[in-house]
Amino acid sequence: MNTTQPRNSNSVFTHNNSQQLNNNNKSDEIPYELIPLPSKGLLYPESSPLHGVESVGIRAMTAREEDILMSPALLKSGGAITELIKSCLIDKSIDPLEMISGDRNSLLFSIRITGYGPEYQASVECSECEQKSDRKFDLSNVKINFLDLTPIVPFENKFEFILPASQKTVIFRFLTGKSEEQANKTSIARKKAGLLNDNVITNSLFDSIISIGGIEDKQKIGHEIRNMLARDSLALRQHIAKHQPDIITKQESTCQHCDHTEEVNIPLGISFLWPNAKR
Repeated sequence: MNTTQPRNSNSVFTHNNSQQLNNNNKSDEIPYELIPLPSKGLLYPESSPLHGVESVGIRAMTAREEDILMSPALLKSGGAITELIKSCLIDKSIDPLEMISGDRNSLLFSIRITGYGPEYQASVECSECEQKSDRKFDLSNVKINFLDLTPIVPFENKFEFILPASQKTVIFRFLTGKSEEQANKTSIARKKAGLLNDNVITNSLFDSIISIGGIEDKQKIGHEIRNMLARDSLALRQHIAKHQPDIITKQESTCQHCDHTEEVNIPLGISFLWPNAKR
């Protein structure tokens, strides 16, 4: 069973204190918070500053971080989110690119709350009347799906799954910031070249799979993935999605047109980190 807890009941902001970040100016104090990691630090090697760490400190977002989010160079390269997280981390030895994606998401939501508050408004299409309307979400009330799988080797991001149809053993990993950023760059490059990003399923499997049936060669893994039975592909993707340590972004929402209430995924549009941007 997945371990899910509301972020507010799990003390998203464990310490609502302030830490002096400028030793030369004692009046310059910026609040900091302790943020829980969905991985609980169980997927980082001993050499990592996140090894066995269940929560990390971030300082409140300031105008300095807004400059990062407005940087044309970082926006073009796709590195704005990584630089934002890096800037807000108290422990500067932590590399956001090496973090499990779910841990990054936990920090990102919390950083957004420190900067612009927990209320977030986004446009959602109603499943009942199919009309779009603006709906409000409470970011401080999202839940956490904590890691509930046991790695093959303690503190290694490697897990085993047996495909139901072929009975082949797959070793997979949960994606990191580095792998997600690389996938995003590849997607942007394909769009610029006028190519379609029509390999969503096979690409996601390729990024997640370390070996299939003992095969570790990436080219051969690609061949295995392209020829994987749909039943096996679906089962593996569902298994990864179900157990991925991450935040759960589903919240109850009511349509402004027909009053239909449903649980929807919080759409992370451009206004999530750029509240004044046009949606």
